[in-house]
Amino acid sequence: MTDIVLKTEGLTKHYGGVHALDDADFEIRQGEHVAIMGDNGAGKSTFVRQITAVEQRTQGKIWFDGDYVEFDGPLEAREAGIETVFQTLALADDLNVPDNLFLGRELVKLKLGPFSILDYKAMRESTLSGLEKTGVKIPNIGNAIRNMSGGQRQCVAIARTATFHSKLTIMDEPTAALGVQETAQVENIIRTLKEQNESLILISHNMRQVMDLMDRIVVFRRGRIVANLRKEDTHGEDVVAYITGAKTQDDYAGAA
Repeated sequence: MTDIVLKTEGLTKHYGGVHALDDADFEIRQGEHVAIMGDNGAGKSTFVRQITAVEQRTQGKIWFDGDYVEFDGPLEAREAGIETVFQTLALADDLNVPDNLFLGRELVKLKLGPFSILDYKAMRESTLSGLEKTGVKIPNIGNAIRNMSGGQRQCVAIARTATFHSKLTIMDEPTAALGVQETAQVENIIRTLKEQNESLILISHNMRQVMDLMDRIVVFRRGRIVANLRKEDTHGEDVVAYITGAKTQDDYAGAA
């Protein structure tokens, strides 16, 4: 049995005449943590939107958990086991933590025709379990999200991945708007996921974070993957050279 969790082959996305993503071959294995780096507009977020079916790919193939997949939309990808923490977080400000975690997939205790009685106790217990699993500390999970700090909100979004036993977690710049203390909390969650052998894709501009936490670094430039580097075999200056174009895909192929 293969331990490849996600594989893409020739993944491509065109918006009219704009080639936002071209021929991306990528894979991530069970328990592996992979960083995706590149300048703004390099194709990183476009790549994630194809994997999660936020958009439909122009061409290319995707395999997830051993099966060839063509997800109709992000809900289908999520149900298959891909949990994504987008920069926007996608949290409902007026709802509390359990209500946010189970939004769109509420647990039902009893169905009475068109009406349902929700199982708030089970959702609260699952929420507490997910928070414990990721090491997230929220003093009062009954508080509305709008009353929480940026770090707490980010941690709630990440805890959602643990609550539903995702097979792959994708984080898009999870610490970009956070202070030092809150960033450290998110990084501890990433370490916890690593200890639990869970696969993670991290989109980040933070070189220190990537070199500290990731196993491998995939660099995008102008819609193409130009380097696929194991952390122990490279250093920050090398990664920056690929990001800026000082080194090219030909340099990477030659080094390999």
